[in-house]
Amino acid sequence: MIFITIRTKYSNTFSAGRRYVPATVILGAQWGDEGKGKAIDQLAANSTWAVRFQGGNNAGHTVVYGDTTLKLHQIPSGISSQHCSMVLGDGMVIDPWVLEEELDRWYQLSGERPEGKRLFISERASVILPFHRLYDSADKVVGTTGRGIGPAYRDRIERVGIRFADINNIVDDVEYLQNTTKRMNGQLESVGVKPSIEWEKLQSDLKWILERYSDSIKPTGLMVDFALKNDENVLLEGAQGAMLDIDQGTYPYVTSSVTCRANATHGAGIHAGHVEQCFGITKAYTTRVGNGPFPSELSLEEGPGMHMAKVGNEFGTTTGRPRRTGWLDIVALKESNRLNGYSGLVLTKLDVLGGLDEIKICIGYEMEGKLLHMMPTTSVELAKCEPIYETHPGFEAMTETEWIEMANKSRVENIGFGALTQDMLNYVRRIEKLSGIPIVSIGVGPDRDASIASIGGPFDI
Repeated sequence: MIFITIRTKYSNTFSAGRRYVPATVILGAQWGDEGKGKAIDQLAANSTWAVRFQGGNNAGHTVVYGDTTLKLHQIPSGISSQHCSMVLGDGMVIDPWVLEEELDRWYQLSGERPEGKRLFISERASVILPFHRLYDSADKVVGTTGRGIGPAYRDRIERVGIRFADINNIVDDVEYLQNTTKRMNGQLESVGVKPSIEWEKLQSDLKWILERYSDSIKPTGLMVDFALKNDENVLLEGAQGAMLDIDQGTYPYVTSSVTCRANATHGAGIHAGHVEQCFGITKAYTTRVGNGPFPSELSLEEGPGMHMAKVGNEFGTTTGRPRRTGWLDIVALKESNRLNGYSGLVLTKLDVLGGLDEIKICIGYEMEGKLLHMMPTTSVELAKCEPIYETHPGFEAMTETEWIEMANKSRVENIGFGALTQDMLNYVRRIEKLSGIPIVSIGVGPDRDASIASIGGPFDI
């Protein structure tokens, strides 16, 4: 599918008589792992820029086309569209070594070296160093990926972190490097990790980063702003999901950045007035990786929870950790919409539910005898919540080929969701009614072609 940005009444005037094409935001509407990679890949086909605005290599996006499966961690999913320039934005924390591994894999697959040509690193983004990974390894509570993301963001907030723009100014400052490694080793010792950072090694690492990425490190906020002023389509790509937002999510079991719409433009280095549409990506059920409360969680050992995990291949792209599974949580989805104001939902993995006799939707919680239709603020309270379900008939399982045939029929005959069976369609419409958000596309498999768009919607071409 090719995404076409809808240009409506948006007008943001920076100079007399000029109109600008709005940017489009794509966000995870749950706890991450919703299938954003596929949706972003589809949208990138008609975008000239794809910008990651937050997070680091704790994220994982998978793009499947034909026999090719591309797993990304920091590079925007737009990489498979050769006309699309990519930005690792101001709001990111970037691991240069992991980035090199990703770029090498892309080179082996495509023969392209995009860095400095159509892949650019924000000079304002923070550098993840070996110290950050070592410090992160001490976490035993939140269940982080251990990739150093949290410690890198902490250093940014404490104003001691190193941005890509700073490297050239500090790389030969021995006093600065010695003081920095002294601080790092003291912090490692405080969490029970053997101090092991030497200033000479830090200097060597920084010199390598400059040598490896000097052509890619740019003032990307200015570049994206200029692109918008030249009527180019810009896609702002989020990582993780709304329920993992550091401010609005299920704290403390959250990621270390603002994952919601409000940070999309800020983390890209442009102003919020550029955004007109924001699409949320949600599975037809719910998953969660790591620790934290999950009211609609099911057992992975048996029944529907095991079915979702097995059929949906629910293992993290970045870590390989099994994802916890559960029924679709409308309370969480409505909370996500309150924070982001979705123009529409992309419902993924409807095919995974095929073969279940019945399908449930969590429509509320009961906590200590009280009926709740909003998420409580604290994780302690959320952990006490019992789900309230409504039950719907299941639908039969189909092969991947049959799902793609259904999607193709939808396109060829221009019938949109009319290609679905009645039980599937009833489930989709019920989600729309309960959430209050129109569904604009339905994923029925990992392949690019395994999507069904609503007639006249933004994914309908």
